[in-house]
Order: sequence, then structure tokens, then C-alpha cells
Amino acid sequence: MNKKTYDPHLKDEAGAGQGGNSGGERIAKALARAGVASRREVERLIESGRVALNGKVLTHPAVKVAEGDILTVDGVVVGSAEPTRVFRYHKPVGLVTTHNDPKGRPTVFQALPKEIGRVISVGRLDLNSEGLLLLTNDGGLTRVLELPSNGWSRVYRARAFGHATQEKLDRLKNGITIEGVKYGAIEAKLDKAKGPDNFGRNVWITVTLAEGKNREVRRVLEALDLKVNRLIRLSYGPFSLGTLAPGEVEEVGPRVIREQLAEHITAGSMPLGDRPAYRGGVSAPVEGDGPAPRRGGGKFDRRAPRDDKAEGRRDDRPRKAGPGGRDFPPRRPRDEDERPRGPGRPGGPKKPFRAPGLDTSDPRRADKARKPRPKAAGAEPASDKPVYKAGWAKPKKKPSHPPKAGGPKKPGSKGPKL
Repeated sequence: MNKKTYDPHLKDEAGAGQGGNSGGERIAKALARAGVASRREVERLIESGRVALNGKVLTHPAVKVAEGDILTVDGVVVGSAEPTRVFRYHKPVGLVTTHNDPKGRPTVFQALPKEIGRVISVGRLDLNSEGLLLLTNDGGLTRVLELPSNGWSRVYRARAFGHATQEKLDRLKNGITIEGVKYGAIEAKLDKAKGPDNFGRNVWITVTLAEGKNREVRRVLEALDLKVNRLIRLSYGPFSLGTLAPGEVEEVGPRVIREQLAEHITAGSMPLGDRPAYRGGVSAPVEGDGPAPRRGGGKFDRRAPRDDKAEGRRDDRPRKAGPGGRDFPPRRPRDEDERPRGPGRPGGPKKPFRAPGLDTSDPRRADKARKPRPKAAGAEPASDKPVYKAGWAKPKKKPSHPPKAGGPKKPGSKGPKL
């Protein structure tokens, strides 16, 4: 049995039993606008038999959807398109930009807060790259923003090892071809270098490009004998990373979306209002990545005040460093029925009384009081001050100099007696 292939130049087969609608919207575009996935991913879902239209499983994407049709993905009904939402996300190192990684590595979408719903990334950042990653629930918008024809530039800051000069970086202005792959014009500026003549040290380079090919920045700099060891995306079109902390998410306001993206959004998906629905926050830590940053989300993110009386003393906090900068370990929590430690505490043994001059540490001296040490004959007193006796008066101090005649009087003085 020969497998039927789909030819995009042929007439739609919707009238042949799949959809039955000669008009309407392409199913891939409809599902992308509903936030299911990008158009390319929707086509893969259809080819795997996971999409159905009005109860009939589809086998190819050459189908149009009209108003009133029922779409399901994996048996779940897909609702109408929601208002377009866009998020700025500071992707940390160690996450892959995919929904399902075949190697089982942690993904961006596993770390994102559940409150933002299902979103799709605009472009990608590889495992070891960090910085700005745009997210949206509009799959159609994703496809438009990824095209180089929209004129949006991507700005990266790269740290590379090797010998770099501005003259060498200027060779990228006219584009470069590497292993048969042609890359467009790239603007690279040498920002900072360490060491004499920038040789054998790390250098910082700002790279601006209009395309977004796989590992483009790393490959073009490697062609110049510069090994990239850190790569940060600073901006994507009009959206910048700003002060977002690693793992932090912030939604773009509806007003900004209307101003910047209105030409790429359908009328039915245009967001209304001025304030974003999600007020910002930090993505959840992924196992193996360590704790999430402590920095909060946007300006609307507020920490709840701590109730010290309700939760008691927090003895799990690290104690203040002692002499020499040594940190003491946290105190061990005490059980309720545990007796206080040490003598002199309530419920503990009392400290035995020891009379002054009585040494009980040595059994031979236990019953003998310490005798005062006799003074040697002719010994001088321990201090040269005379012993004070009752009735003595302290001598008056003589003024160091006589008062000046006719000088200004001190405030509050009574003046000379007449």
C-alpha cells in the first residue's frame, strides 16, 4: 500500500471528507492562534493522528476550519483563540528550549510558572546560552516574529577566548559562509579585553544580527578563532532583557502589544485593557539546578510579612560569625520534653556553693581554706595614692591663668560683685 503524500500545490481536500469547508481558516493557523503549538508543530501533530475535526481524525494539514467546527487534540476540545499574550523571560543556563527533550534534560517550559498557561517560545536559546527569551500564547505571532523579513534585530553579548581586534570583527559586516551555510551581515563590536594586545585572554563582544540560525553567534566567532564561553541575549526587536533576574518572568502589557505588534495580530486576538494579567515572578527551580533566585518578580510582587510569634524563633538560620569569621552551625531544634542543658537552668541540677578561698578541686585541700599571703617586711603599698580618710576635703584647683580684664563674659555668669 502506497502512502499518500500531501502536495501543497493541489486543491484542498476539505471537501473530500476532512472538514467539509471550502472557506475558513487553515487548521494549522487556527490551532496556533489558540495557543496549542506553532504551525510547524501542529503539522506534526496532524501527521501523527492526534488532531480531529468534528470527530474525524485528520491525516494532513490541508484543511480549513469554519466557525462552529469542533477541534480536538488528543481528545481535548480546543477553545477559541484567546487574547494574545507576550512574556519576557530570562532563560538561565542549563535549560533547553523545547517542550519535550528526548534526552530527558530539564526544559524551559518545565521551569515556567503554571499561572502563565501554555506558551510557545519565539526562537530558541541553546542549553549553554542565557538571556532574553520571548514567550507567547499566539503560535501565529511566533512564526511572524521569527522571520528575518520583519526587520527585528537580535543583540547578544558574547565572552570569547582568543585574539580579537576590531579589524577582524569588521569582516563580518558583509556576511560569512561557513561549511556551505551563508550567514547575513553581522555587526560585532569589541567592548572589553583583558591582557596586552588582547591575546590569550577573554574578550567581550556585542553582536547584532537579523537572522536567528542555529548557534549562529558561536559559529561565526569560531570562524575568527574566538571560542565563545558565555553568551547572553540582551534584546529581541523592541523588547530588552532589562533588569530581569535569571529565571524571572514578566508579562508585556496589552498596551505595548497593541503598539508594537498590532500588524501581526488578528482582530479577534487583540488584547484589551492596559494592565497584564500576570504580575511577574520567578520560575520554579528544576531538579539539579539548585535553588531559584531569591529576587522577586515585578513591582507588584510582594512578600507576605513574617509572623514571628506564630512560627516561633527560626533557629535554622545561620548564626552570626564569631571571632575570625567562623560561622557557627544552626542550633538543633529542642524537643518539648527535653530537659534544659547545663546547670542553673530551670529543672536542671543546681550549682554547688563554694565559699571564697576554698578549693574543692583537690581532695587534699577540700577542708582547708586559703590563707591570705603575708606581706613582706618593708613592702611598699600597691599604689602611690594616699589612703583616703573620712573628713578629708579635696584640694581646690588653682586657675592656670588669671581672668582677662574687660573681656567678654560667659553667658549665664553673675559678674563681679560691687
